[in-house]
Amino acid sequence: MFGLRKTLKPTSFFTTARRLIAAVNFPEPSSSAAYDDLIHTAGLERDFATVGQLLDQRYAKGFFTTKNTFNFISTDLSVLGDILKTISDLDEAQVRKKSYESLILRLCKMHLIDEALRVADEAAAGGSHGADASTFHPILSLLTRKKNFEQGWRVMEIMKAKNIARDVTCYNFFLTSYSVTGDLRSSVDVLKKMADEGLKADARSYDALVLGACKVGKMDGAMAILRRMLEDGVEAMYSTYAHVIGSLVRLDYYAQGVKFVMSYGGKDRKLDSHNFGFLANRLIAMKKVDEAKYVLEEMMKRELDIDENLQTYYNQNVK
Repeated sequence: MFGLRKTLKPTSFFTTARRLIAAVNFPEPSSSAAYDDLIHTAGLERDFATVGQLLDQRYAKGFFTTKNTFNFISTDLSVLGDILKTISDLDEAQVRKKSYESLILRLCKMHLIDEALRVADEAAAGGSHGADASTFHPILSLLTRKKNFEQGWRVMEIMKAKNIARDVTCYNFFLTSYSVTGDLRSSVDVLKKMADEGLKADARSYDALVLGACKVGKMDGAMAILRRMLEDGVEAMYSTYAHVIGSLVRLDYYAQGVKFVMSYGGKDRKLDSHNFGFLANRLIAMKKVDEAKYVLEEMMKRELDIDENLQTYYNQNVK
């Protein structure tokens, strides 16, 4: 049960009173989802005093905000100002930060960039505990996915002006989107910006670079980037190997695909199961029966995990 901590408007008082009475017969929320449901109801009723109390209470109980916390704004954007006032009045700095970020995430899911930037600006005004790079991640993710790079870089400048350090994830959003379109020149420019800020590429950065090289058919370059990341001590994501394997098969370099997978085999059983299995599935899809049989035989010889579809194919065509 939660108490009133400020004077409410008459309509809000009765709404909150009904909820307090109901709480006598029902247990307090025991999950983030339950809190989200209560906040949704209070938000629809414009009972922002209760919204604030629930936000404070859930944090005290260890339940953080989620992407669904401010779903009610989807039905009435005019309440944005009320929500911002409610968040600014919250007791704990961390509660305010997480609430701002959840609201930004909801607005980005609605593709409302200007409104999300308004919230980010409010968060940044809260000082060192108000905003950081993660506050802007949903905005940058949306802009780069929409290929709105010009505005994306403007947001990066806004962050700089507010003394908010850009992290590797910020730049990875750009790297990934440039790579999807095969824009290697822009990807190189991003790497230079990262270097200027003293940031090192992580696994996702390399993954994007490998993807970009694969998109334009530069397979030697893609494999060179993969080798470089491993030499730098960065563990490659499974998707990074998949980019190379899938592109080699797509380009009809079947033998090279087998050779690539074999060259990285024997060091990590789970990785081998992924790589050999991924290659086998791609070869089967391309109707390269002999090559697929060879890969499946290698999987059996190495006693690698094999999924149900590949097992069925093996039983019917190889065994």
